Amino acid sequence: MNETFSLADEPAELPVLYADAWLAVIDKPAGLMVHDSALARGETDFVADRLRAQFGRPVFLVHRLDRATSGCLLLAFEREVASALGKVLMSREFEKDYLAVCRGWPEDAFTIDYPLDGGPGKPLKKPAITRFRRLGRCELAHPSGGFETSRYALLLAQPETGRFRQIRRHLKHVSHHLIGDTSHGDGRHNRAFRMLGIHRMLLHAQRLAFLHPVTGERVTATAPADRELAKALALFEAEDSAR
Repeated sequence: MNETFSLADEPAELPVLYADAWLAVIDKPAGLMVHDSALARGETDFVADRLRAQFGRPVFLVHRLDRATSGCLLLAFEREVASALGKVLMSREFEKDYLAVCRGWPEDAFTIDYPLDGGPGKPLKKPAITRFRRLGRCELAHPSGGFETSRYALLLAQPETGRFRQIRRHLKHVSHHLIGDTSHGDGRHNRAFRMLGIHRMLLHAQRLAFLHPVTGERVTATAPADRELAKALALFEAEDSAR
């Protein structure tokens, strides 16, 4: 089962959340690869190619999102600006907020400090830190682990480092697997959400905030939830309102 869902209804042009003469933040749909790589497996549709055609100029991607992840993606139109943004990205002044749905009910706030390798062919482990805050909980009538119901949590994830599949692998490390993750998740819980019509991986780069490397002004971009993510979030809204 691929970590993707149909892009048939997605427009060729990607939504622009912020843009000026030097940089832009676009809203990447789940299921679309950012660029060609060894993980592409025959894919021919890439964010980078779409953006070059959309803006009619060279683009330099400042960071990456997994194919199955949606949300804010930062790019620059000049190599020098991309380099400056890369330095900002490595600082604590760059804010990255992700929404994630996981199995179980973790504590209200927790930090995972667990080194990760760089993915296939990159065995060297490097420090990796992600901070999490629980935003909501729900319980579904799906038996698992000897219980009549299954528990899930909506998390705000803030990675302080940018390792390969960091949030997904950190959640697996503490057995709060990300829903819809077919590489590091739990198939039983993924199937439970597919039965609800939610087929995508539930990880969304909701917000980016940083200081503009040219103007010095603060830039904030927020990506809305797509249809399937909104359906998942509604489970937690209903649970919160019922308390």
